[in-house]
Amino acid sequence: MLLTRGSHALTAVAFPDASLAIFLLGGLFLGRAVWFVAFFVLASLIDFGAAALDPMQGFCLTDGYWGLIPAYAVMWMGGRFLGKQQNPFAVMPYSIVSVVTTLAAFVISTQAYYLFSGRFPNHGMQETIQYGWNYLPTYLGYTMMYFAIIWATAQLIRRVRIDRTVQA
Repeated sequence: MLLTRGSHALTAVAFPDASLAIFLLGGLFLGRAVWFVAFFVLASLIDFGAAALDPMQGFCLTDGYWGLIPAYAVMWMGGRFLGKQQNPFAVMPYSIVSVVTTLAAFVISTQAYYLFSGRFPNHGMQETIQYGWNYLPTYLGYTMMYFAIIWATAQLIRRVRIDRTVQA
């Protein structure tokens, strides 16, 4: 998360934000709510710390920022759901949960920002949805890229374990 948070100042290269994927993996592998809180605190510290160093980074730190709590919670719960499956990286459940939770997180976070940030005229949900849809392709695309990498890595690890078992 330190390397991919959009507001980080650790490197000259900014990787796309992996927070959604990280929260889903946290729910999958860690599960407990205390870990969710720890991850959210870390994300907030990164964001608020970056804003303290560069006030331009604080543009999104409004009342709408707190919409990230339910958005990330959706991802965490998706991970918890996958964790209860016999094979959490089976292609269909993994793909469906990844897409559905990412879309839900997008709607929650975008609506919270546009409705509660105070930066836009509040003409209701329909207008704010129109503003937000401009960001959906990159929001979904980068997150799906991370989910594809995670899935491929899980398949590789599974294959290596199977090969080791066969050789033993």
